[in-house]
Amino acid sequence: MTDETPSNEPVGARLRDFQASLDQPDGKRHRRPRGRGGDGGEQLTVPPADFASYYGRPVLKAPVWKYDIAGYLFTGGLAAGSALIGAGAQLTGRPGLRTVGRWTALGGVAASTYLLVHDLGRPARFHHMLRVAKVTSPMSVGTWILTAFGPMAGVAAVAELAPLLPQHGVFGLARRIGPPIGNVAGLAAAATAPALATYTGVLLADTAVPSWHDAYPSLPFVFAGSALAAASGVGLIAAPATETAPLRRLALAAAAVELGGGHRLERQGLTGEPYTHGRSGRLVKAGRALLVVGTAAALVSRRSRVLSAISGAALVASSLATRFGVFEAGRVSARDPKYTVVPQRERLAEDRSTT
Repeated sequence: MTDETPSNEPVGARLRDFQASLDQPDGKRHRRPRGRGGDGGEQLTVPPADFASYYGRPVLKAPVWKYDIAGYLFTGGLAAGSALIGAGAQLTGRPGLRTVGRWTALGGVAASTYLLVHDLGRPARFHHMLRVAKVTSPMSVGTWILTAFGPMAGVAAVAELAPLLPQHGVFGLARRIGPPIGNVAGLAAAATAPALATYTGVLLADTAVPSWHDAYPSLPFVFAGSALAAASGVGLIAAPATETAPLRRLALAAAAVELGGGHRLERQGLTGEPYTHGRSGRLVKAGRALLVVGTAAALVSRRSRVLSAISGAALVASSLATRFGVFEAGRVSARDPKYTVVPQRERLAEDRSTT
């Protein structure tokens, strides 16, 4: 021990002095008497703390997820929205739109599964998550949703090949039973699609990442609207123009849901800042602008293939930009300590004021 930190000074007094130093305005230092009796001059205590790090380490560990997960968020939503569109087309007698919806659902779920497994590093890790079913874990629930959705979407899509099979023999039997089985599978996939479209929003909000955690009331709505917008966009591009009238109304509803949820994201206080600033903010704003353009073009496209393709491309790009923007916003909020510490101090001050 040195003269400036006497060994016989009570630890409680030294802790109180340290806390008092934190309460001083920036640039000022708290002085206290040396020794027990207050004589012997003054000593300087610790300067005001900086919450940039704790012993050289970040306050919050940033997510280890790579951009594979951002792609997974997009493709999973696209698959879910397309399954719903395929089921709706099946029930309303639109075979061209049904085919597009089913194949897009299969392609989306295949891509999302690949991206998830690639991010995990080893395919066996995905298999290991199926050993248990934990309803309190969004990751566990999501794994089972993906596992249930994928085979049903696959059967429904493959059933679209039935008319191409020969009419006699074993293939003739497959040709006859394929469509009914595909219809059942398509409806089963659509039944799980809403959960697939929204569980990723719950998954992000269940983390400690500030901009994701504080957005728990809004992220599922943003992701649901984004999923329907992307699926509508693919349908507008690939389905026959005579069957796309429902997609225009669906795009309008999706835009309303997504824009409403996105507005709440930005108004959630300090942790909503990454959704409006920096690279993440530019992505979110681009997604919003593309959503508005795509929806407007869809409403006026009627049976114009050119306008339908333009609106569809804008809607798909909007969903992609939104997913990557939300993903990047969370990474930004995890890296900057102010998004963790300042809200905590505000809540602490509010609790003290109410007691």
